[in-house]
Amino acid sequence: MGRFVLSINMALCTFLVLSMPGLSTPENTVLVKELNLVYLHGAGGNACAFQLLDDYLTGQLPGYILDYEKANPGIEIQVNKLRRCYPGYEDIETWAGNIVDSINEHFAGKENLILIGHSMGGKAALYAVAQDVGGLADRVVMVTTINSPIKSLNRYSVTGGGSVEQYCGIRWFGTDEGICNSVASYDSSQDGTWVAQNKHWLAFISGEGAPLSDQFNVSGVDAWPRDIDDLIVPLSAQYAGTADVVYYGEYGHSDFGVIDEVAAFIGDNILHYIFGGNIERSLFTMGSTFEHRADWLLGTDHWEDTAGEIPATSGKIEHTNESYTRWQEWVDIVGGCRPGGLKGSYHVKRTSLPVLTAVMEADWVDLDNPADCQLYLRTRAAPRTTVEVEWRVLQRGLLPEGIRRDHYEVEITDGTPLTGIRRVSWLSDDPRDLRLRIWSEAQSPFRWFKADWRVYYKEIQYRKVIDGIPTVTPVNE
Repeated sequence: MGRFVLSINMALCTFLVLSMPGLSTPENTVLVKELNLVYLHGAGGNACAFQLLDDYLTGQLPGYILDYEKANPGIEIQVNKLRRCYPGYEDIETWAGNIVDSINEHFAGKENLILIGHSMGGKAALYAVAQDVGGLADRVVMVTTINSPIKSLNRYSVTGGGSVEQYCGIRWFGTDEGICNSVASYDSSQDGTWVAQNKHWLAFISGEGAPLSDQFNVSGVDAWPRDIDDLIVPLSAQYAGTADVVYYGEYGHSDFGVIDEVAAFIGDNILHYIFGGNIERSLFTMGSTFEHRADWLLGTDHWEDTAGEIPATSGKIEHTNESYTRWQEWVDIVGGCRPGGLKGSYHVKRTSLPVLTAVMEADWVDLDNPADCQLYLRTRAAPRTTVEVEWRVLQRGLLPEGIRRDHYEVEITDGTPLTGIRRVSWLSDDPRDLRLRIWSEAQSPFRWFKADWRVYYKEIQYRKVIDGIPTVTPVNE
């Protein structure tokens, strides 16, 4: 009887406690996940640079939040945004400190920070997080950079041959307070590596179609004549290998702030990255070098190269004419592709005496069949002479079925002035075909260059940052 009365009393007490105002049952408890977006403009910029992107995110966020809350009952998403102006000519350490001061003042106590930085704003964001300026590292979830000068720009060649820091000093004459040295000399790759390994780093990159393209030239001057660039930053300087890199096309340094579709593309990828979705990462697949030297005649020498092919088969043919009085001809069918390969190009070189031997004809056996890589060779030799020919078949660099190419990078790495790469294009419309056509030039006499080319493919990668963001506070209903 005593136990029964005790049980009744405990039940009544529990009922009264759970019925008190301000308390709710565990089933009805709502937990909050905060997303705190911080926009960071670039050198000489202002908060207006993010107007289009912010407008797009503001319009799309409710739908993403609704879908997430439906899929995760009991969790509510709250989004806060901070868009401020910063002194635009400071060294990277001071800039990072200004970011932290602004966050502490306007986002005091807030965690789960998502830093979105354009140009120098992105570079400073990586530095601030990786170097834990003001204890920022523990509060940041993710850093997004847009056309940021991640790598030291001193490694790139500027029009006229001066240093990047000198040109930067002229550009910001009277206002430079350390930014030129930070952009020219400081390499943020290690900062980015730390952020990528311990947080998340999403890097957006873009650039012109060829090093000497006039797409983004100012008054007809290409600031980076040896590199593909976005007017301000060379393409290959905008990321390091540890980032989740998204290439968004042949766009200029600040086009995301003035072109709706660019802002929408970047916004969609940021939202996919946070709330769960696929992004198309850009990953390296193949590359090599080539070089050319002009002859001694006055003028400009031009070349057209095909890059992105791979060796298939090679060999040598040799025939001896035993006759004492007559020339003799031979026909050979040689070569072939690796299994599944498609024909690219061929090279035939006669190595025997030039007058007494000859290659009369060299062509594909079946010109119209891309899978037939056999060569037809017709050679001849004078009496009592041997003809020798070396041949080589190259096939297309092809991605596997279902994988698509993304972008290419071509840059001159060494050489003399008055050389350049005028145009680059994909060799075909096949999205699996990695071959490039590269048009280059050098003025005579004897000017030369060496260049690198690299090709990248798209990899579909699923990301969902929000699952790693803890709930910060219960909300009582």
